[in-house]
Amino acid sequence: MSDNEQYNPNPETEPSAEDNPKNPVESFIYHQRRALEHTGKALEALLPEGFREHGTSASKEFIKSFQVLVDAAIGEIEKATTRVQDAAEAAKSDDDDKPSTTGKTKVKVQVE
Repeated sequence: MSDNEQYNPNPETEPSAEDNPKNPVESFIYHQRRALEHTGKALEALLPEGFREHGTSASKEFIKSFQVLVDAAIGEIEKATTRVQDAAEAAKSDDDDKPSTTGKTKVKVQVE
């Protein structure tokens, strides 16, 4: 294999653009990505199957715990929003009983 040729692990398929980089930087990135993939596979091979299964289950439970926390926070925010809206509507209905005024300042006048 010459320096310009890339190793194709599956010779039955055509190499993709990723397998045939156009410049040295693309080649570097390609090989770094492949090295990372193989490192991950090597580390995974060191761990027993039971450890991987429990690790996956632990990750799922971790995510579920945050979903419960976020859902509870959303519920509390909705309750608070409803209370504020109800209070605003009640204040508005109280203001409807009072005479309307114009301008920025309100003056209360009592007539006998």
